[in-house]
Amino acid sequence: MKRTSYCIAFLLLVVSCSGEKINPNNSQPQSTRPAAFAGTFYPADSTMLANAITAFVKDASPIVATDPVAIIVPHAGYVFSGQIAADGYNQVRHTAYDLVVIIGTNHSVSNLAGIVVYPKGAFATPIGAAEIDEKAADELMKEDRDAAANVPAHAKEHSVEVQVPFIKYLFPHARILPVIIGEPDVDLCIRFGHALAKVLKNKEALIVASSDLSHYPGFDDAVRTDNRTLKTICSMDPEEISRSLSQQVGRNVPGLLTCACGEGPIIAAVAAAKDLGANSTSIVGYSNSGYNPLGTADRVVGYGAVVFGKGKASAPDDVDSLVVNSDYRLDSSDKRTLLGYARKTLEQYFTSQTVPLPRHFNPFLKVKRGAFVTLRKNGELRGCIGHMDEDRPLSTVVGAMALQAAFNDPRFRSLSADELRQIEIEISVLTPIAKVGSAADIVLGRDGVVLKKGDKQAVFLPQVAKETGWSREVFLDQLCYKAGLNAGDWKKADLFTFQADVFSEAEIH
Repeated sequence: MKRTSYCIAFLLLVVSCSGEKINPNNSQPQSTRPAAFAGTFYPADSTMLANAITAFVKDASPIVATDPVAIIVPHAGYVFSGQIAADGYNQVRHTAYDLVVIIGTNHSVSNLAGIVVYPKGAFATPIGAAEIDEKAADELMKEDRDAAANVPAHAKEHSVEVQVPFIKYLFPHARILPVIIGEPDVDLCIRFGHALAKVLKNKEALIVASSDLSHYPGFDDAVRTDNRTLKTICSMDPEEISRSLSQQVGRNVPGLLTCACGEGPIIAAVAAAKDLGANSTSIVGYSNSGYNPLGTADRVVGYGAVVFGKGKASAPDDVDSLVVNSDYRLDSSDKRTLLGYARKTLEQYFTSQTVPLPRHFNPFLKVKRGAFVTLRKNGELRGCIGHMDEDRPLSTVVGAMALQAAFNDPRFRSLSADELRQIEIEISVLTPIAKVGSAADIVLGRDGVVLKKGDKQAVFLPQVAKETGWSREVFLDQLCYKAGLNAGDWKKADLFTFQADVFSEAEIH
């Protein structure tokens, strides 16, 4: 069936890896580096940004790390990866750090080699500037022959910048040391890791390795690929990590371009963490853009959070499981969860320009199902949009359709924040659609109907027949009108039926 299209502006997932060549000897910094990606990768408004980080930390995975040394967190737009980043930062936010080293990867400068340090000044954010630890920068460049100051290389690098608001918000007095790894050469990254550990040995410091996971496979392949990658990272073996990432790309998974765009930062962080006494790892967060209400299932990017600490090592669990279609029927608790998630999705978008991930739900809410979300204001329709493809988890579809109904129903103006408290949300969870032989097979009130003729199609939910009292013929004529066809065209059209489990906030308390 035809997929719905999204009108919400997507925050950028990636930045082109091509770029203008720069002068590597130009190392005189401005006093403060501007926040180049505020308003795209994360909110430019200080209140919106603080709201986003607060919401993400509130929903973050519980603290499991013992004496944390380093974390791996993603660097896509906050609307996609902010929650997983918060899962990582939540593991360390109760520790007082004087210095946070951010290890990013190169997206913006061609032919960039070595370890690129931002040596002094500050990074601006909408919630305040984070100052550079100039002394640590000098020490690192003396310790590692591959490290050199290069301010222009940092000007348009998002993998470092998107970490700074989290750090400024959670560790307001900590200084930062931004570093970019040009190419993920294993030996170079390991040398850098060893040098970094020497510089940090007697400091209250945290290492943040910035990396997304798989790029552009389908949803199911992303889950499998990212699971392997995260488990390999937990081996804490730099050579094995590099080898495994290369082998996975060599498996020719459709659409897969890379398993980790921050391979260099990951390897360097592992080498440094081991030298600093870390001997345990925990996978504390996983998602991909297909789980996100603003994503799609056919071409996704993976996000994971890992923490390295000093303590007993444990074998990593699977980061996720793929749920197949089943005959499980939603109970009242499941329905309450879905309704609450739909409302929370709208609330968080209004207050922070981000959306919550569907997480900590009954596993059956990951079943791939279609769904419609209907909004009513004072009993009158205010928006209704659905997604019928069975390609994404039900909980994700509900969040996506809540946004669609609020902002993309062409019959209505966009919902405002002030209206939200007056809105009642109704959800229709669909069964798989099935083609019927004739109109006589349609049971009004039980069946929803999809009509398709040529390139035109339309759908009515089962409750339409109950609400209107139409006869079968009138029902189908109206469906033709909705599709842009003439009355009676249903006699030569393809007809499909489905059923729906319909529930609303008025019914489920």
